[in-house]
Amino acid sequence: MSTTRSGRVVVITGASSGIGRATAYAFAERGDRLVLAARRADRLEELARECALLGVEALPVPTDTTEEAQVQALAQRALERFGRIDVWFNNAGVGIFGRFEDLPSDAWRRVIDTNLFGYVHGARAVMPVFRRQGHGVLIQNASIVGRTAKPDSTAYATSKYAVRGFSEALRQEVLDQPGIQVCTILPSVIDTPFFQHAANYSHHRVRAAPPVYTPEKVARAVLRLAERPCAETIIGGFGWFAALVKRTAPPALATRLMGRVFNAGFLAREASPETTGALFAPMVDEARIRGGWRHGPNNGGVPLAAFGVLAAVLVLRRLTR
Repeated sequence: MSTTRSGRVVVITGASSGIGRATAYAFAERGDRLVLAARRADRLEELARECALLGVEALPVPTDTTEEAQVQALAQRALERFGRIDVWFNNAGVGIFGRFEDLPSDAWRRVIDTNLFGYVHGARAVMPVFRRQGHGVLIQNASIVGRTAKPDSTAYATSKYAVRGFSEALRQEVLDQPGIQVCTILPSVIDTPFFQHAANYSHHRVRAAPPVYTPEKVARAVLRLAERPCAETIIGGFGWFAALVKRTAPPALATRLMGRVFNAGFLAREASPETTGALFAPMVDEARIRGGWRHGPNNGGVPLAAFGVLAAVLVLRRLTR
């Protein structure tokens, strides 16, 4: 356990698994008091007990972030227990795969309700608290897809682009209170149960395209932002490279490159039945932090080196025409 004890009050949504759970452990090891939110009460209770073993107080609050009243109640519970909120991590999110025309309207809407309006609800609950306190850090998980987009995930890409715009607008609104910071993280592909929990209308098995980074890497980045806030942070070398290609390559070339690579990387050849995944109800499984995607060849996914070679080939072809 770290010997540094900060004693901040940190609210984490989507805390029951994946990035949220890894981040809860990381803050607990720093001595921070936690308010843990997710839909599964049993997982939150389990996580709170584990944080207590690390010597910190953790309050589990079952919350569906698509319901604004529940998110308001989450903030109120935090204030009643601890008297303040220093960091709020908007992290709860869902995924969906499939061509735009194959995605049901209710599934599309649910992704937006969770990934965007869930964050709006979180910000609406905590920003007045930050205003009264004169300080606070809001951290929003936007994904590198918020920079690059990707095929077969139109609803997810839309939600993540929107989170980035929402975050920037909030940053501009709090310029009058320098003690309030709004940060956006853009993780690359992370080894969590996200892909097993995603809705799937693609008719192909969904997988994590390598390179795949650990959720602990994201947790460390969130800790750094809580201590030294900045506007946007890309996590993972692949994300940095993809963002660079998107920014510097001719637009049509970047679109073609991203579309081909991401389509090949995330959908395997094997068939898969349709599933709503965790869109409308949490998954009942034993997954905690990792999704098991960092083992083996990942069934032919496209690694960073291949992405770089492909980018170079396409650029050279364009220059020699």
